This record gives sequence, C-alpha cells and structure tokens, in this order.
Amino acid sequence: MGRRTGFASLPLHGGKAPAWLFGRMVLLSREILAHILAEYGAQDVLRRLSDPFWFQAFGCVLGFDWHSSGVTTTVCGAVKESLKDTATEWGLFAAGGKGAASRKSPLQITHACEWLGREPAPLVHASKTAAKVDNAAVQDGYQLYHHMFFFTARGDWCVVQQGMSDATSMARRYHWLSERVTSFVDEPHAAVCCDATASTLNLVAHESAAVRDRSVELARERPETTMRALEQGALEGRLPELILPSRHMLFPELDVDTRRLSKILLKTYEEAPPDFEALLGTEGVGPRTLRALALASELVYGTPASTRDPARFAFAHGGKDGIPFPVDRQTYDKTIEVLGRAVDRAAIDRSEKVRAMKRLAAFRT
Repeated sequence: MGRRTGFASLPLHGGKAPAWLFGRMVLLSREILAHILAEYGAQDVLRRLSDPFWFQAFGCVLGFDWHSSGVTTTVCGAVKESLKDTATEWGLFAAGGKGAASRKSPLQITHACEWLGREPAPLVHASKTAAKVDNAAVQDGYQLYHHMFFFTARGDWCVVQQGMSDATSMARRYHWLSERVTSFVDEPHAAVCCDATASTLNLVAHESAAVRDRSVELARERPETTMRALEQGALEGRLPELILPSRHMLFPELDVDTRRLSKILLKTYEEAPPDFEALLGTEGVGPRTLRALALASELVYGTPASTRDPARFAFAHGGKDGIPFPVDRQTYDKTIEVLGRAVDRAAIDRSEKVRAMKRLAAFRT
C-alpha cells in the first residue's frame, strides 16, 4: 500500500533550468545517489526522496531556485535522467514526469517490470491511486500536473507529485512512501509540511471513514437516489452551506454537471465498487463525483467529511536565479569531481566505498 509522507507549498515560478545547469544537476544527483546507495541502499533513497524537507535541501544543493515550484519538476527530471544509464545496475527506476510525461507512468513502469521479471500491476495501481487521492480525494484547490514514481527492483516505491492553484499562484508538492502502511484511503500521510493550512475536503482522513463507506453505498444505488438527495438538499438551501457554516467558503456551490454526474453514477451502480479505494479507481470518478457523493451521504446519513525550511543548502553552489548568489560553476564542477573520485578511487568492495565517503565527510567538515 502507500503512505503520503507530507507536502510542501511553493510559489509558482515560470522558466526552466538552463542547459548548462541541468546537465550539472544530472551529474551531481547521480554522484549523490551513488553514495547513498553504496552506504544505505535503494530503500533509503526512496525514504529521502519522500521526505519533503530532504527533497528541498537536495534541490538547493543541486543549485536550483531554493523555493520555487520548478524545483520539483527539475530535480525529478535530473534524477530520472541520471538513472537512465544506472537503473539496471542500481535496481532503482523512475517513471513519469510533468504534463503529458506523467501519463506515461504506467507504460514506463510496465517496461521496467518486464525487464525485472515482476508483475507490474501492483506498482501501476500504486502510481494511479496516489495521483487519484491527491487530485480527487483530497480537495485542497491544487490540480496535479506532475507525477514522478520511483521504485526499486524489490517493488518498494515512492511518489513525488505536484499540483498548482491558479487562484493563489502557488504549487503544492505531495510525497508518498510505500513502507509500513496498509491503506491508500485511511490516513495515508504521515506528516504535513506547510506554513499555512486551509479548509480542505479530506476524504482520506480517519474521521471521514463513515462518509467513505456511505459514499460507496450511494455509488452502488440507482443514480436517481443520489440525485434526489442532492436536489432535495438544494431546495432546502442546505447544500451551499454544507450544514456547517465554517465550511461555506470551501463549497459555495455544488458546481456539478448533473447530466454527467448521473451518467457516472449509473456506471458506479452497474459496477458496484466494494469499497472506497475501488470507487476512487473507477473510470470517470473525479473530484466532483466524490464531492457530490460526500455531500449526498451527509444529507442522507448525517456523516460529515473531515476538513482539517532547508534553505541553508542553497549556499552549497548558489541558485539559478542568483539567490543567495549565482551558481558557482567552478565549485559545482569540483564537487562532482570530488564525489566521483571518492568512489572511483576506492576498491570495488562496498566497505571500501563506505570508508572513502566517511573520509570525505570528515575532510569537508
């Protein structure tokens, strides 16, 4: 299963990393990951990538803007590029990306699994469900546009994905990790990393268990049952306020296309999803359908849903926008060279590589 380990909120910035910087980011990320793999293994790489604070510090060391939205897509792109020639050797793979590339995740996961000789379905399911949870089951105003899925030969995985809000000109990054969790839809996250919180329809909160169950029940009912509940609520003036005034700002209107909703409810009625995770995975079921089911279940059953910095690393090589200073190319190249030599000069034996890294760490401190 999967666990969402936290999220970070970042200002939306345009532009992209210049070619001279991105090429260096690929090389440096490869060296850093090589050392982590040598000493701690592939699972630890996943743990670090799934930590929003470590990921942000990583992006700063790589010389990208210390706080902009682009750090997510550019760092993930650099790591994916660095794994092209090393994935089979390291047993660490990457799928997905930004925009159209994100939709290629299932195919890329499948191709890697064919080479590994393992069944791709569980990994493809994890990729799709993590995206569906953050885009539809947690409605916080951010539309996903980037999804990166990292996984190991053993089948462990992590997700780094990001959504944007045009209303606030902010981006939000979500992190997931596969270990030690049994459910995608009941408290899958372990931490929340954000300077500010806002009202959110959170259908994967533990206190939303009842509304998840009732939403599934309604999804299995004839469409007219749900539509009648929604229409009755609208006539009584209850839906715009969602009964609780504190949630008025979140959903001033239901804002759904009733004809499309009825068509999707017919589909859920015919397929009769057994649980909320299956409902979430039903084709056509998105944020509006889930919101309508949650609202209808509250009206029918009385089950309300839950509404509830690493910048110093930028001083390693500077940042592409000149903050805290322009990227020092000479120092950057020297770092890549020193990290590369630390392993290359050591014997093939792993213990020698570890000792080389410890000597390097002692020297640099």
